[in-house]
Amino acid sequence: MKKPSFCTILLVVAMFLASALSAVAAPHYTCKKLGSLGGTGSPESRAEAINADGMVVGSAITSSGDSHAFLYIGGVMQDLATLPTPYNVSSEASGINAVGQVVGTSYSSIPYHAFLWGGGVMQDLGTFPGGVSWSQAFGINGAGQVVGWAYNSSGDQHAFLYSGGVMKDLGALSTSSSAYGINDAGQVVGRSGHAFLYSSGGGMQDLGTLPGGGDSWANAINASAQVVGGAWTSSGPHAFLYSSSTGMQDLGTLGGVSSEAFGINTTGQVVGKAATLMDTAAFLYIDGVMYNLNSLVTNQPKGVNMYLYEAYGINDRGQIIAHGIAARGTDIDYNGAYLLTPTTAVSALDLLLLD
Repeated sequence: MKKPSFCTILLVVAMFLASALSAVAAPHYTCKKLGSLGGTGSPESRAEAINADGMVVGSAITSSGDSHAFLYIGGVMQDLATLPTPYNVSSEASGINAVGQVVGTSYSSIPYHAFLWGGGVMQDLGTFPGGVSWSQAFGINGAGQVVGWAYNSSGDQHAFLYSGGVMKDLGALSTSSSAYGINDAGQVVGRSGHAFLYSSGGGMQDLGTLPGGGDSWANAINASAQVVGGAWTSSGPHAFLYSSSTGMQDLGTLGGVSSEAFGINTTGQVVGKAATLMDTAAFLYIDGVMYNLNSLVTNQPKGVNMYLYEAYGINDRGQIIAHGIAARGTDIDYNGAYLLTPTTAVSALDLLLLD
């Protein structure tokens, strides 16, 4: 009987390993720094949200040294400026919808107001009727509905839903609440003692916590009402993925004790930050596996050490926004926002061999 060749044995082993690893496919990425608005400082920029067309929003240092909200589109970072005096000290953008409407916060030296930007105009969303002058906006859906928080006439910080020119108080599960994400169905997520999911028909639903923990918060929601955020466990805060069918699922870490999820796309791909044994790294969670995004970047520049600490959003194209740092030896080259674009998929076996 003819013995199998060494190459045949290797092929069989490779096929077995690929099957054992469930043939998980994870994309590789090219990584591009977004820079600043002409200024220098640390960080130069921070990306907070990305839409389906790859438009990115966040905040960046201007040539005058201020930090302004930006819209990154077509390879160009556009300064969205600020609200008029007194809220003209600085600004940051936190959310963007499919048609390019942007929400965020514009600051004075002390109080600040939520804004809605569109068509070149930044609109002050104010606060609740009779409330003190503090509000922030974090998310916006395709219908232009905005969520965030503001102080009401009783002096309580409550989550709001801004729609049709009216800021609605969503109430609270505890003494205060904040809303951070909204999908096109108008479902809202945030924090009020625990992570919550709000719908017009069901009110504010407590999503609970992970085993061993007493606190949780929700950062984002997709079209299928999958929710991501963070929740305390007995060992520390962990990223979670929630759905009505599975409840709150612990996504684990990258070998350390903590993690948090910030973004999720329609297909359920999740991004965030997670502790490793030595540091904290941006992660991608896909098909039940958490990957260190740094291991998936294909265009690491020669002579420069680039490291991604946190990932804040992912769109349905798989593009990811992250914060990272690049250094030459002990000299910092760049500290700011990055845009990651997927190239090709590789098998779990390839990733194992790359490690």
